[in-house]
Amino acid sequence: MRRLFLIALLLSASAGSAIAQPPPTYAPIPEPRYEVVPPPRGERFLWQPGHWHWNGYRYIWNGGHYVERRPYYRHWIAGHWEWAPRWGRYVWRPAHWD
Repeated sequence: MRRLFLIALLLSASAGSAIAQPPPTYAPIPEPRYEVVPPPRGERFLWQPGHWHWNGYRYIWNGGHYVERRPYYRHWIAGHWEWAPRWGRYVWRPAHWD
């Protein structure tokens, strides 16, 4: 009985353990989608454009949204894709305040 339990456990663990793959290097990123930018809720908000995100299997689109301006930060750096020679592929640099 214990042996059957261990076999079932091993089979279920191996069936659900798919390893995510890095983005392909031959087709780095799809073209950005056109987005209609709604008016901001106030002067403290900046538009963060949408971007493609690699989820381990394919690119999915993350739509743009507004972010609140922080009074103690100098400027907003939008998220962007950047070539990483160390990994031989493009990597996503998330948006952040500087």
